[in-house]
Amino acid sequence: MRKIMINQTAENILSSELNFLDLEQLAQVEFTSECLEHPVESALLLTEDLGLGWQAASGGEQTIRLVFDQPCTIEHIFLVFDEQQQSRTQEFVLFWLMDNASSYQEVLRQQYHFSPPDTTREVEHYEVRLNQLKALELRIIPDISGGDACATLKRLRLA
Repeated sequence: MRKIMINQTAENILSSELNFLDLEQLAQVEFTSECLEHPVESALLLTEDLGLGWQAASGGEQTIRLVFDQPCTIEHIFLVFDEQQQSRTQEFVLFWLMDNASSYQEVLRQQYHFSPPDTTREVEHYEVRLNQLKALELRIIPDISGGDACATLKRLRLA
């Protein structure tokens, strides 16, 4: 029998049930910017906890792209965003590139409103079926109203 305690958070359940891909061994990461204290690998590596995560070096739209050495199949996308400082509405869009395809296709688009101190964490788990995945691209608009917020990402996991 599979059991889940009702008050457990989604991130704890997923961490124990899914076999996440080791992105360090399987893909190259491309990104538009990173703050030296919050490098992109701190959001991607399996050994990292929910400590620092990634942060852009400047405000505005940012992109993180994973380019896989060999095409693979992805069935789960798990994202955690965190905002402790300012109220803002963030939008992110996920795109994927199938092996031998010439253009990216949109997987999903999501908006979320952060309102510290009460609403500071966005946890997303998507079940997908991306066969022959060659690249996955995450575009983040940290403040859709045009503010100068820096994009952040606590965790990105794929299974």
